[in-house]
Amino acid sequence: MKRAFDSIVSLLALIILLPIIGVTAVLIRRKIGSPVLFKQERPGLNGKSFFVYKFRSMTDEKDNQGELLPDDVRLTTFGNIIRKLSLDELPQLVNVLKGDMSFVGPRPLLVEYLPLYNERQARRHEVRPGITGWAQVNGRNAISWEERFELDVWYVENRTFWLDIKILFMTVLKVLKSEGISQDGKATMSKFLGNTASSSRDEGQ
Repeated sequence: MKRAFDSIVSLLALIILLPIIGVTAVLIRRKIGSPVLFKQERPGLNGKSFFVYKFRSMTDEKDNQGELLPDDVRLTTFGNIIRKLSLDELPQLVNVLKGDMSFVGPRPLLVEYLPLYNERQARRHEVRPGITGWAQVNGRNAISWEERFELDVWYVENRTFWLDIKILFMTVLKVLKSEGISQDGKATMSKFLGNTASSSRDEGQ
């Protein structure tokens, strides 16, 4: 039922939201530049990698050594707006339609995190990653990594179709309130370095 729901609704959403997707793409091209899309390899179901798509919200500004500047420096005013409205997530409807993702599930993180999970945290890959999830409606990027992973695993252990519907409705409310978009002082949230380490670096787009 869940896969059928994802396929049908993602196709309808792409058709209905096509004007908004088109306008957003044009504005990003004018205000931030090319490429319009941000593409990155992420682990999905059972840890199998796929490319996740998002609208770009940062510039490619680099320092004198050719290294990208910190995320909070590269995040533009317009990029911040599309993040608050969650417009940057719209291209992931293609990921849902393809079957790489679901509407609801643990958010796809970085491939480099895979060897850093403990046994319980790794259970987040027992389901398809989602555009939104239980962790996103219970703090999003404003909570700690430990809390985020525990919420992800809780979802894996308790998932039902009706829980997914509840999460989708809660997501709409979160977007309208612009809650939990980032950690204090970060463009998104600090990078996960394992269960005994912390970092001030950001995840990126």
